[in-house]
Amino acid sequence: MAKGGKGPKGKKITLNVAKNCIKITFDGKKRLDLSKMGITTFPKCILRLNDVDELDLSRNMIRKIPDSISKFQNLRWLDLHSNYIDKLPESIGQMTSLLYLNVSNNKLTTNGLPVEINQLKNIRTVNLGLNHLDSVPTTLGALKELHEVGLHDNLLNTIPNSISKLPKLKKLNTKRNPFPKVEESSTFIDSIKRLENLYLVEEKELCTTCLRKCQQAREKVNKIKNMAAATPKKAIFSNLASPNSMAKDSQEDWRIRSTSP
Repeated sequence: MAKGGKGPKGKKITLNVAKNCIKITFDGKKRLDLSKMGITTFPKCILRLNDVDELDLSRNMIRKIPDSISKFQNLRWLDLHSNYIDKLPESIGQMTSLLYLNVSNNKLTTNGLPVEINQLKNIRTVNLGLNHLDSVPTTLGALKELHEVGLHDNLLNTIPNSISKLPKLKKLNTKRNPFPKVEESSTFIDSIKRLENLYLVEEKELCTTCLRKCQQAREKVNKIKNMAAATPKKAIFSNLASPNSMAKDSQEDWRIRSTSP
């Protein structure tokens, strides 16, 4: 993800370049991998490759996703993390084959998430972390197949009950949000059975700036925990001038008696 202002001119992706970026996954699916290529504008030529199963446009400088992305009707895996996206198109609701959607580390606001997301009836994993969300769309509660949700590093102060009632939810990450009370967050988390910490983006996938931000946050939390830990108290021997002082006196007394005539 580029730093600051306008940034460098993006790389132009041609159809031939895109074709050469198609890979076959271990389970035989076709993945179009255009990550880390300095792309600033969604390459329209890839719409001619809409038979792929997976599309990776992560770690670029893309600001807008066009409505035409819905032409990827077979897409089951869409990775858009670490771009400059502030809004998702309404047409994303037409991509009903999607199982995985990662839009973390962008500039998304709550208004930038269309209601049509509730049409993704087969979606299992959604990562919305590292954005600017100040509330969670209740429409997520309609996604009954959701197993994993990432909401970390946003501006959230509450989580809607519709999320906690998702029947198949196993993993949730709501860390580093300004919840008003720790107790409220804990109560919500405890209501989800078999809850585990969720990291949908591995460290190696983050840009240097974002990785440093996460590491600093982790160090801060660890420091607070260490400060809060009780310092073990040393044992107090109130009747002794120093440890083993009685043994020393007895030893001197034995020496006197043993040398006496």
